[in-house]
Amino acid sequence: MFTKNSLDKTNFTELTPVRLHKHEVDEKGLVHVLVPKFTDPILGKILQPRIKDKYIKADFDKFGSALWLFADGKNKIDDIVREMKEKFGEEIEPAYNRITLFLQQLHKNKLIYFQEFKKD
Repeated sequence: MFTKNSLDKTNFTELTPVRLHKHEVDEKGLVHVLVPKFTDPILGKILQPRIKDKYIKADFDKFGSALWLFADGKNKIDDIVREMKEKFGEEIEPAYNRITLFLQQLHKNKLIYFQEFKKD
């Protein structure tokens, strides 16, 4: 299980983020993550089919959208930072700090997990 203590003992750049939810990309290239309204297996099975909007959409800006698309389970954080720097240049600086903080928030909110750790 991924914990703050395990993060302290790990080289964060060697972790591989993996998306836990589906997403849509709009005409501007911005990502909208589709988070099911009901995650409980029993409630989800009963209520999810009966509601009109089955998902809560998490809308990302251009940086978050690019990062989300790179978090495909193939790219390590070090690779993602490099790709983001190539794509956005100075606009993303300080890239490493911004990207790792955002990935930590995505993990905390159960939108991603890290392949090297047991999935929550």
